[in-house]
Amino acid sequence: MKKKQKKNKNFNQRSFYFEDYLETNKKNKMFKKSNNFQDRIYLLFFFFFSLVLIFSIKITFISLDKKNIRNLERQNTKFSLLRRDIVDRNGVIISRNINTFHAAIDPKLLKDKKKFLIKLRLHFPDLPIDKIQKKLEKNKYFRIKKRIDEVEKEKFWSLGEKAIKFEPFQARMYTHANLFSHIIGQVDYDNYGVSGVEKYFDRDLKNKDLIDKPLKLTLDSNIQFIINKELNNAIETFDATGGGALLIDVNNGDILSLISLPNFDINQRSTISDKKYLNKITKGVYELGSIFKTFTVALALEHKLVEKDTIIQNIPRKIRCSIHEITDMKEHPKNLSVEEILVRSSNVGSAILAKKIGVENFKNFLKKTKITKNPVIELQEVGSPHQIKWNKCKLETISFGHGITTTPLQVTALYAAMSNGGKLIAPSLIKDRKIEKPKNIISSNTSYELRNILRKVVSSKYGTASLADKDGYYVGGKTGTAEGYGNKKNRINNFISIFPSNEPNYALFVMLENPKINKDLIYNYRGTKTKAPYNTSGWNAVYVAGKIIEKIGPILAINNKEFIQQHVVEKFN
Repeated sequence: MKKKQKKNKNFNQRSFYFEDYLETNKKNKMFKKSNNFQDRIYLLFFFFFSLVLIFSIKITFISLDKKNIRNLERQNTKFSLLRRDIVDRNGVIISRNINTFHAAIDPKLLKDKKKFLIKLRLHFPDLPIDKIQKKLEKNKYFRIKKRIDEVEKEKFWSLGEKAIKFEPFQARMYTHANLFSHIIGQVDYDNYGVSGVEKYFDRDLKNKDLIDKPLKLTLDSNIQFIINKELNNAIETFDATGGGALLIDVNNGDILSLISLPNFDINQRSTISDKKYLNKITKGVYELGSIFKTFTVALALEHKLVEKDTIIQNIPRKIRCSIHEITDMKEHPKNLSVEEILVRSSNVGSAILAKKIGVENFKNFLKKTKITKNPVIELQEVGSPHQIKWNKCKLETISFGHGITTTPLQVTALYAAMSNGGKLIAPSLIKDRKIEKPKNIISSNTSYELRNILRKVVSSKYGTASLADKDGYYVGGKTGTAEGYGNKKNRINNFISIFPSNEPNYALFVMLENPKINKDLIYNYRGTKTKAPYNTSGWNAVYVAGKIIEKIGPILAINNKEFIQQHVVEKFN
């Protein structure tokens, strides 16, 4: 019995090892669970810390990168097309996109429509209230006014209506209003170019890859302002119906200024249909009169038919040509040199030279210069000169600028070639463009002789452009007085000048439409005080050109004799 009891006692007793194992195992399991929980916390903390770090780096990078800021701004802009800036040759902004708004209304949010219409009538009397009332009755969302400025936006806010909504969009702003109206043109409400440079370079201006690079023009805002002001003053002084001016660099074709008056504010986005607002420089087609005599003399010299001192003897007072009679406005000596024919502006003398030149030589010259073809310029607003019908008297009349039409742009470019050594340059509005090698239309020797003659047109006592003889600028040029093509009532007075004539840099064209004699204007004519005896370009267009050259000369850095003389001496030494 004792043995059995002992066995049973030993059987029921747990060993020390077994008991220790269970306790240890329990503790180990609790320790492992605790470690796993902490690992998960650390992992989550590390994950969130990494996200915060990534976003912080990204935000810092965006805030430092201006390009990314612009991209975000573009993404937030609705219902508009971004366009590049347009600047002048000095980087002055002419055209730029700005953020603005349309004012719209949601009729469903209006508590009192009648009260709202009363408010509109009081604050915005120019709005079509009757049309707005009809639209409100339809209870559909619509725009009250497009392209509102900050002042108008504040006025809409002051109405205190939640129903008024402001739709953000990008508008094109022209910083100089009407100063560049005939060049820059306009865009429509969807930012598509509809005229001028805006239309010609529409795709290029919307190129996203070039969005941060402005389109640089050859124009100079300061010179444009001065010429515009002087031309406006001239229209008032001579009671003219319009005018135009063009300044180009004779060596590379850069257009520094292009003015056509009257002009208009391109910020208004109004439709211009009146012909008086057309671009007179590129689209206007005119008979420009005696300025063509320069080309006649150039051809006679180029073909070595005469020299500038060759005397043309027994020039009659008038000659008959088919059914026409060619005469001179003034009585000239019977014997004139070739130089004097241009200086005194003799129609009969020019006709005699034209006969020496011949029809074929004149035709070849016109073909080579393309003066009777459509002008080439970075604008779509260009004129189409009339085709020449070579009848019995056409050669003689063309020699002094009648019976042939062209645009002021083309004739000014041709004068540039007459003075720059004979190279026909292509006028352009785009700065830093690729310039093709120009072709020669006359020799450098003929060009040299011609600009000396043009200088005498201004400096000689027999010249027709004495009022442009401003001290220190060595102005040369030629006057032209003609009737409008197909409209004898439309008078065109013009003057093309080159300066300095001993080494020309610039050609300036000035034109007045239908000017009248100003009986109160006193001229300083060759040292004496006098009034205008005739309504010719020598007494108005030349007078205006002289004032313009005086003002822009300092800007062009040719404002005194010492500068020019030193420059010329340095070049030839």
